Amino acid sequence: MPQIAPSPTAAVLIIGDEILSGRTRDTNLNTLARFLAPLGVDLMEARVVGDRQDQIVGALNALRAAHDYVFTTGGIGPTHDDITADAVGAAFGVPVSEHPEALAILARRYAPGEFNAARRRMARVPDGGVLIANPVSGAPGFQVENVFVMAGVPKIMEAMLDDVAPRLKTGVPVHSRSLRVAGVGEGAVADILRAAAEARPHLSFGSYPFGFSVDQTPGQVGTHLVIRGRDSAEVNAAEHDLVANLRSAGIEIAAT
Repeated sequence: MPQIAPSPTAAVLIIGDEILSGRTRDTNLNTLARFLAPLGVDLMEARVVGDRQDQIVGALNALRAAHDYVFTTGGIGPTHDDITADAVGAAFGVPVSEHPEALAILARRYAPGEFNAARRRMARVPDGGVLIANPVSGAPGFQVENVFVMAGVPKIMEAMLDDVAPRLKTGVPVHSRSLRVAGVGEGAVADILRAAAEARPHLSFGSYPFGFSVDQTPGQVGTHLVIRGRDSAEVNAAEHDLVANLRSAGIEIAAT
């Protein structure tokens, strides 16, 4: 197998009491994972912390030291509990102040007299930060070194990614193949999958059950088998061999 250079790694830090309380369902992690995969950036871990500066600083410092990139979502709005900018400043040991360009962007968004002190908070950026464009609501995110700070509102966060993508080092994308095995659970295919993984240790093999049944009637339960790797030829060969071994064991692949 040809040598493939290591790809950049990334982590996500989701910030907000509303996530931890269950009041708000996070979708940003899934969006970021889907955004990074085609760029060949490996998302390695994710953490969720509340609106507490010490937790944000601790998690951010650990993640930015361990990965090429960190993406944070949440806590950059106009209210008192939006403390992400201050926490990022504390993590990097720099002051936070109003960014002239951010101030100008926000000032243009509001009618005279509406750009109040609360809204000015959204122009505060750690010194040295570079703005991330927000085409939805105007209030920018920002980048400090390898940390990208973005909104928690999913529609806004996703829109910010257009400005983030050109700033990232890319790697070799991961290729994926999925087989749907209906009527059998994970236990029926575990040994076959283990042998496949041992034969090709540089690939990733996973099994993910679906459906449920009280009486275990075939077709009501099944397993998705997923092969992932950066060498498309190897992934294709692994899929071919896995299908052959499943059929030899009397296990048929369902149509997808």
